[in-house]
Amino acid sequence: MNSANKIVAGWLVLVCVVIFAMIVVGGVTRLTHSGLSMVDWKPLMGVIPPLGEAQWQETFDAYKQYPEYQKVNRGMSLDEFKGIFYWEYGHRVLGRSIGLVFFVPFAILWLLGKIEKSLLPKLVIALVLGGLQGLMGWYMVMSGLVDMPRVSHYRLAAHLMLALVILCYLAWIIFDLWNLEKIKVPHFLRYLSLTILGVASLQILFGAFTAGLRAGLGFNTFPLMNGRLISEAATTMTPMWLNFLQNGVMIQFVHRWLGILLLLLVLLVFGIEVSRGVSRRLIAICGSLTMVTLVQVVLGVLTLINFVPIALASIHQGVACLVLLASLLLVYSVCVPARGDATGEI
Repeated sequence: MNSANKIVAGWLVLVCVVIFAMIVVGGVTRLTHSGLSMVDWKPLMGVIPPLGEAQWQETFDAYKQYPEYQKVNRGMSLDEFKGIFYWEYGHRVLGRSIGLVFFVPFAILWLLGKIEKSLLPKLVIALVLGGLQGLMGWYMVMSGLVDMPRVSHYRLAAHLMLALVILCYLAWIIFDLWNLEKIKVPHFLRYLSLTILGVASLQILFGAFTAGLRAGLGFNTFPLMNGRLISEAATTMTPMWLNFLQNGVMIQFVHRWLGILLLLLVLLVFGIEVSRGVSRRLIAICGSLTMVTLVQVVLGVLTLINFVPIALASIHQGVACLVLLASLLLVYSVCVPARGDATGEI
């Protein structure tokens, strides 16, 4: 890797770190029910918080006009409002920081000719995705400012998944810049790797649904749901498929067992690679993926049985990002042909 690509890769790693921090802070914002505390969207001037008691009171009075205050937080003091306001404010400032951390070095490196021509359109796509993420965030918040004091779990999931798409997209570019070794494996291991990435993505999606519907606050036992494998309440909606999208009990059931399925798949691939003993690097990747997946499953169970404490739930969301990135690295390593190798087969 030449010196210019080292600089670009280092910059993109920094961007990914800030995105990761934003995802974690976004989770805390949701868990503290702070996401609806800022009822307007000021992309440029919104970086400045209220200054002085008069501005704070004006901001608080604006919040009082919306359902969350009227139906949930009526009687809240100004100091209590500041507590939830600052979480959402920090989340939005981090979002703006990502824009600066991305755009300013991008412009400088481009003007200095440090960005390869083939990489330029990929980075422009990343910039566009970042702008769309900001719009998606506000679109999500709007859903909680109308009738119900809760954002749509569909929009919440879309907001989280788009952030993860951006994170994975940049990680893939970083893998390319690092020119990571491509490892030849049998077809079935490629399919298993892609399946792991797919299950990890689906698991996170159902995790977002679980969070949006606050489904983790019920049936706080594991592995059974209050003595049953699956509660009767999981199938109360008709048609049946609607339970998988809107029934919090079914969504929690799917979320918990997708986690177990993911762990079993990861253990299977790790076991196969250890027995094959062909590539130490691939064993290391599978071993790391196994470790973070196991930690994630344990965190998920602890979060559930302890009624979703903020600290555990936040760490659970952060480790989910690591599981996804480790799955992506596995796919990159075994499913992308090496240069000059059209198939990558053995």
